[in-house]
Amino acid sequence: MRILLDSHVALWWLDDSAAMGPRCRELIEHADEAFISAVTPWELGIKRALGKLTMPDGLVDELESKGFVSLSIMAAHAELAPVLPPPHRDPFDRMLVAQAKLEALVLVTADKALVSYDVERFDARL
Repeated sequence: MRILLDSHVALWWLDDSAAMGPRCRELIEHADEAFISAVTPWELGIKRALGKLTMPDGLVDELESKGFVSLSIMAAHAELAPVLPPPHRDPFDRMLVAQAKLEALVLVTADKALVSYDVERFDARL
C-alpha cells in the first residue's frame, strides 16, 4: 500500500505520540511507500512561527531519514485542490486530498473533516 501522511500524523510519528493508534503505526511501518507532502513542512512551519506548535528543525531530513519519501506539489495537484467540493476550506488539507487522489495514495489522517472527500483514507487514531 502507498500512503500519504497528513501533517499532524507526521509529527505524531516523530513524537511517538499516543494519539496515533496501533493499527496506524503498523500501516506506516509496512507501507510499500510512505510519502510526506511538500505541504507538511510549509504548514507546520507556519504554525510553529505562530507559536501553535513545536517541531524539529530539519523536519524533512528527519522524516526522509526514517524512510519517508517527499512528494512535490505538481501543477495537476494545484489545479485540482481549488476545485474540490466543500466543506473543507483549509488549503493545505485540500492539497493533501488532491495529491492523494491524483497519485492513488491512501491519506492517513485523523481529520474528520476530510471524510466527505472521494479519496481513500485511514484513520490515524485506529
